Amino acid sequence: MKTELIIRSNSSDIDFALLRDGKLIELNNETTGNKFSVGDIFLAKIGKVLTGLNAAFVNVGYPKDGFLHYHDLGAQVNSLNTFIKKVSTGKYKEFTLKNFRFEEEINKDGSINKAIKTGQNLLVQIVKEPISTKGPRLSSELSIAGRFLVLVPFSNRVSVSQKIEDPKEKERLKRLAKSIRPKGFGVILRTVAEGKR
Repeated sequence: MKTELIIRSNSSDIDFALLRDGKLIELNNETTGNKFSVGDIFLAKIGKVLTGLNAAFVNVGYPKDGFLHYHDLGAQVNSLNTFIKKVSTGKYKEFTLKNFRFEEEINKDGSINKAIKTGQNLLVQIVKEPISTKGPRLSSELSIAGRFLVLVPFSNRVSVSQKIEDPKEKERLKRLAKSIRPKGFGVILRTVAEGKR
């Protein structure tokens, strides 16, 4: 007797199917009323800053505030804050990072209350969906994932997946990425980019 469990999931539903010798024995569907997915980006408002935890609670519109730790702020959070202020007040009308002057990076062992303040707006990305009584886990190190690459704002780094072993291919992909990446953006080339033009 052969028993199989098949799980199919998308952003709002999870289907569980139990098969015995290829025949369906049980089917369950679980729908989450969750409107938040990993990778979603929000302009959020900083709530309570907890210096003891070196973290902050952030309002992203979920019943429970999201959690943002200092290490998830990212080194370029000062540049991100400056950009948000300038764009939201109309002082910066160009929405690219071409002529944007980057701020100094934050200290990796610093304190959260020196980087962000209660009531401040901040761009955040969900890195872990809300579960049970907890809100989502957040990061202000933004990344926009695509099929062949990941685009990273407020970075200049170009890197290639370590699973691509051929040094010539790695160098070719790096040159290609450097020739097309917008100024102020980093690029991470994914494994499936190998051999692509």
